[in-house]
Amino acid sequence: MDIKNRRILITAGPTWAPIDSVRVISNIATGKTGILLAQNLQRLGAKVTLVLGPAGDCSLNKKIKLIRFRFFDELKQIIRKELRAKEYDIVIHSAAVSDFKAARAIKGKLVSGRTHNLKLITLPKISSDIRRYAPEARLILFKLESGIPDSELIKRSREMLKRQGANLAVANRAEPFYRAFITGEDNIYAQVDSKEGLAEGLVSLLR
Repeated sequence: MDIKNRRILITAGPTWAPIDSVRVISNIATGKTGILLAQNLQRLGAKVTLVLGPAGDCSLNKKIKLIRFRFFDELKQIIRKELRAKEYDIVIHSAAVSDFKAARAIKGKLVSGRTHNLKLITLPKISSDIRRYAPEARLILFKLESGIPDSELIKRSREMLKRQGANLAVANRAEPFYRAFITGEDNIYAQVDSKEGLAEGLVSLLR
């Protein structure tokens, strides 16, 4: 595939789910992989839209369309709007989306110095929305796991790939050190030990 002038949507960074009016459930994602992918793909002539969560400031080429979000519902709405408005050739869903939210978000601020019980409920998978809104797009999904062998990590990523109808899956882990595998249904296309290496490997597969 020639990347030049292809429309590419990338999601990246952490996603918030509110506990009360000032506290959130979040994660330690930085958005670095998505930012690297956006920069590398734009240099090759792609028309890139980066949907970036609350990961701090980043310096991007002005040719990259940047859409910021904070909360799960915002990300869900942005994806729906973008995929309905434009025909994207590739969607790379690297955002670390919240798996849970508080069953009831509190208005105002929970009183400090007290013990509070927080009931969590499961959030729906945004990747299902992506495939529904963009059935023809080439879809790359990410699967982060911890505390399991590489073989199980790869297995789970392939199960996700088949379940969500993706074309490629990135199986990655952050502990005890960073490692990622770019996988298809039957192949392992690359094993990398850095986010820079992952971005380069994915771009090579998409070219």
